[in-house]
Amino acid sequence: MTPPPPASRTNSAAMRDIANVLHPYTDLHAHQEVGPLVITRGEGVRVWDEGGKGYIESVAGLWCAALGFSNERLVQAATKQMRALPFYHSFTAKSHMPMIDLAEMLIERAPVPMSKVFFANSGSEANDTAIKMVWYFNNAVGRPQKKKIIGRVKGYHGITLAAASLTGLAANHRSFDVPLPGFIHTITPHFYHGALPGETEEEFATRCATELEAMILAEGPDTVAAMWAEPIMGAGGVIVPPAGYFEKIQAVLRKYDVLFVADEVICGFWRTGNYWGSQTLGAKPDILVCAKALSSAYLPISAVMVNERVFRGLADESHVIGTFGHGFTYSGHPVPAAVAVETLKIYDEMDIGSHVREVGPHMQAELRRRFAGHELVGDVRGVGLIGAFELVSDKAARSNFDAKLKIGPRMVKLAEAHGVIGRASVGDSIVFSPPLIITKSEIDEMFDGIGAALDELTVQLRREQIAVVR
Repeated sequence: MTPPPPASRTNSAAMRDIANVLHPYTDLHAHQEVGPLVITRGEGVRVWDEGGKGYIESVAGLWCAALGFSNERLVQAATKQMRALPFYHSFTAKSHMPMIDLAEMLIERAPVPMSKVFFANSGSEANDTAIKMVWYFNNAVGRPQKKKIIGRVKGYHGITLAAASLTGLAANHRSFDVPLPGFIHTITPHFYHGALPGETEEEFATRCATELEAMILAEGPDTVAAMWAEPIMGAGGVIVPPAGYFEKIQAVLRKYDVLFVADEVICGFWRTGNYWGSQTLGAKPDILVCAKALSSAYLPISAVMVNERVFRGLADESHVIGTFGHGFTYSGHPVPAAVAVETLKIYDEMDIGSHVREVGPHMQAELRRRFAGHELVGDVRGVGLIGAFELVSDKAARSNFDAKLKIGPRMVKLAEAHGVIGRASVGDSIVFSPPLIITKSEIDEMFDGIGAALDELTVQLRREQIAVVR
């Protein structure tokens, strides 16, 4: 049975939230009637609400709490650093040991040779920084017209003005007056929806690269600066590219001297079974952006890694100007940096990669076994500990439900009633990205709750006579 909405409770926390808090990614009007789900504590892969109900967190919060919600070593790392040096900045050549150690660890672990690391506080800030770096670099090397940035339809890179422009999701653009000029989007590499009849994955990947090249030629190669790509598209619905995709598009980018930026905010730090999604999918970036699991989300921190060529351009231009005029008060903040250092140490000591390679195939197999044949499920996809199934109204036609029906969000609310906090993404895709520490039995329990919710949704749709072609 679905619990009553928080606004109907006598609990003061929900009412205070309704009175005072403006929530991201929320229907702000509806929130005034329904109210929040107030989470009060966490342990392992679970969180509990203010009423004491427990949930498996099937998306690790926001794809980020890789070590779960109760890692004492990270608490102690933050406490120790707070006592030693609670804040210092990195402006005007100032530094401190947590930032130095973390930069060294990231360079050592990079999927391709990288030269330097810049720190920010979120994936959005990191991508915004990388965009500015690309523009700065091209000014430095005498290419002031080479500034256009290519994203992908359904790609997600954040919500600052520049990062939202790079993002390829309509809800992030509408009424915000983005994308800004100079941001363009190539096709989504989603074989399920994008392939032509009879087209193989390899052929579809070739067509993606051909369309990318046509876009660059139409815009003018001397005006196109960089392309961004997530190894696996997260917020767009956990879209795994077709075989050969990155090899083919990178050949195009090299041909026209267009920088390649890998957004590893979700895929980095073992999510796909390798340290980086770039390694899993065969990408070789000039710039790499990471966040989220960098600190297991215990404190905000992100990073931008640049190769030697890009760094030389930045350095030369900063010397001409007299400064690299970019940075945040909290760039490389010592407390998040210390927590991130400890997080990377824990990944190494736990051999978390081996764990993901053991439980990831189980999650993928169960995802397909339980849901691929369901009458509401059109596509099941994923790699490692990231996956999704897509709800459709017509399996044969691969047709999604009318967005106004909000089938995905309905599914998520039903899952909460069955003890699983989930997330619905673009096209009613129900996505999974649980803490990396999850066990096989916890995966099974997670899917038990999801399965019960999916069956309940099916009954509701029949009762409401919402057409589903079986």
